[in-house]
Amino acid sequence: MGSSHSLEPDDRTLRGHFSCEFPPVLTVTPGDSVRLRTLDAWWSTGPYTGDDVDERPRVPQHREGFGHALIGPIEVRGARPGTVLELRIDTVIPEVWGTCATPQSSLNARYGLSSPGMVHAWELDPVTMTGRNQHGHTVALRPFLGVMGMPPAEPGLHATFPPRRHGGNLDCKELVAGSTLYLPIPVDGALFSVGDGHAAQGDGEISGTAIECPMRQVDLRVDLHSDWALDGPVAHTPAGWVTMGLGENLDVATQHALEAMFTLLERLHEVPLADAVMLASVAVDLRITQIVNGVVGVHAVLPHGAIR
Repeated sequence: MGSSHSLEPDDRTLRGHFSCEFPPVLTVTPGDSVRLRTLDAWWSTGPYTGDDVDERPRVPQHREGFGHALIGPIEVRGARPGTVLELRIDTVIPEVWGTCATPQSSLNARYGLSSPGMVHAWELDPVTMTGRNQHGHTVALRPFLGVMGMPPAEPGLHATFPPRRHGGNLDCKELVAGSTLYLPIPVDGALFSVGDGHAAQGDGEISGTAIECPMRQVDLRVDLHSDWALDGPVAHTPAGWVTMGLGENLDVATQHALEAMFTLLERLHEVPLADAVMLASVAVDLRITQIVNGVVGVHAVLPHGAIR
């Protein structure tokens, strides 16, 4: 049984970038658990009902040029490039409010929108796991963290916006409680950070935002693997095994997701590549993860029990 730790969003723990040069706010041993509370992606102080999310009140730690409000980095003893970080997601409980905003300006023309701005303010019920906006629309909640990842090995500040092969702004809605995320480690100590709570999101994250919300409680268990050569994010989720592909367009992202799934099928079922391709053709689903983060994402899903 590992040790338990906790982190709160404050001056010491909040970051608006990834960087291998940030000192760790916590050092853990494989097998340890971490309980966190997170802000929403916009560093908000509370619910917002205006028309422009850029004008919402923010906590004093926010600075111009910051990306998502992240907690970290967390150092993992023994983590080295070439090994794999395991994040077991045990609990994800949202706060009682969240926000979905009109699309990023780059998406307005794509969708034929000309309005200057709009916000859906959501009241969230963490008990019934439902959300209701100011217009009376109700949706089911499936909370998860949009950002879980590690910094590139290159020094300097790196934006939180694009997803990367070692995690970051993945925005994969399957990473709910009960999931385990596996990431290739790019730097000594792993130095992982998390944030960007989503109370609910559709595949694609079409407007550029989900129901962005703070998380009241997130419980993660950390581990390492040295016997698994990963090239990108893989997860074991309530929906099944998930391999994530990233790229400048959906074709490239799809190819990466499929290559990772073929490799996973070879590992799980001890079959050669040709058999993995044919098994994937009859048992694996392809889904668009998100189309809004600059680097787009596609994930392949192998449902539980699909191949026996």
